[in-house]
Amino acid sequence: MLGKTTLSNLCTLRDYQSRRVSSYAQDGSNSDSWRIEPHVEVTLAHIKGPGCIKHIWMTMGIPQEDYTRRVVLRIYWNGAAFPSVECPIGDFFGIGHGIRKNFWSLPLQMSPQDGKAFNSWWNMPFSEEARITVLNEGDQPYNQYFYIDYESYEEAPRRLAYFHCQWRRENPTKGWGDDDPRSEVRDDEWRRIFWVEAKNTSGADNYVILDTQGDGIYVGCHLDIDCFQPQMNKWYGEGDDMIFVDGEPWPPSLHGTGTEDYFNTAYCPRQEFCTPYYGIPVYSGTSDWPFKGKNTLYRYHIEDPVRFRKSIKVTIEHGHANKLSNDYSSTAYYYLSAPAPAGPPLLSVAERLPRPNEPVYSVKKRVDE
Repeated sequence: MLGKTTLSNLCTLRDYQSRRVSSYAQDGSNSDSWRIEPHVEVTLAHIKGPGCIKHIWMTMGIPQEDYTRRVVLRIYWNGAAFPSVECPIGDFFGIGHGIRKNFWSLPLQMSPQDGKAFNSWWNMPFSEEARITVLNEGDQPYNQYFYIDYESYEEAPRRLAYFHCQWRRENPTKGWGDDDPRSEVRDDEWRRIFWVEAKNTSGADNYVILDTQGDGIYVGCHLDIDCFQPQMNKWYGEGDDMIFVDGEPWPPSLHGTGTEDYFNTAYCPRQEFCTPYYGIPVYSGTSDWPFKGKNTLYRYHIEDPVRFRKSIKVTIEHGHANKLSNDYSSTAYYYLSAPAPAGPPLLSVAERLPRPNEPVYSVKKRVDE
């Protein structure tokens, strides 16, 4: 049966068979990858259950980095016609923006060289079958290497919850500061407007990280912000996290105090940093100001998963009271008592591609110019 696999209980003899599906060359050669042609969906693994996927490793020989947004990973449970996981492949493994980069967390990692090896340790139990596919929406073929390690059981785990993943993007978010002349006010008057007058007492215009129905557990997300409109202090944040459980009204039971606070950091962080449960694997601003550029933050609720019985809506403000317009995308991870669609229809490949990088100048250089 399904069990925990920490150091403290590795010595427990559970009833399962260890199994693997991989891209190894069955003729004994070293041609250990699958060639994925453009505009084709290929099934990597079709596993009969009951069982539990324990680990996924992948690496991709791709013609350009944005293929991590062009290639879509899908996972289907129990013969469903819809995927419960549907996500650009790089985003699924922990970093958006079409970026591969070394980082580590407990459930997800990108490994040397330069983040080209992807690893997932999310447990994914299933009662009947699991099917994992990749869809190449690029115009060129690429080489796909993979391991999918799983446990096979005689009986399905009790109170089974199915792994799901929802990817979203809003580019740009709709900020009230765009056309408001007060956004250029400085010093004390601006502080009064920003901190006192601007209020959000509904959460209606927040960026949505996850919106789903059912009985389940939210286990975290990563948020990818391409900041091209920093506010007065050149910071993309100050947006509160608001998690609405089972249709509750504002203020929700889980209401936070700011973007950096939800991601367990503090005071406009400008350092890349990784831990098992939270971190900043991508920071593209300058050492002084502004924060303009690409940023990725993650928060995985491994020790404090969020339980919901009917629905959950995980949101965050884009700037205080939704002041800012920037490029937001996110990947949310969660479990449901029954397989369900991953979320709204996935955006087209053109709508998924990262924004081109803009030159980043410090404030001092701007003044000098």
